[in-house]
Amino acid sequence: MAPPSKYSPEFREEAVQIALRSSKTVSETARELELNPETLRGWVKRHQKQHEPPADADLSVSERARLKELERRNRELEMENAFLKKAAAYFAKDPR
Repeated sequence: MAPPSKYSPEFREEAVQIALRSSKTVSETARELELNPETLRGWVKRHQKQHEPPADADLSVSERARLKELERRNRELEMENAFLKKAAAYFAKDPR
């Protein structure tokens, strides 16, 4: 059996609300509240899962497929962009 939590449900809810309303990252908010960032991140995920309807609930099958393809393409482009930034930094410091 897991030990009882040292954080009250009220504290958890307040921490989640601060994290969601703040323009700071979850990690920054957790540091300010003297929490482990992964603890707060888990609370936020659980809150979002319980309180928000699925984003693609009203999408058709073809729209979901297109959205999934666009998300995959976006991840691919982000990886290419990160690689190009690293390459540019490498060649910028290479004195040729």
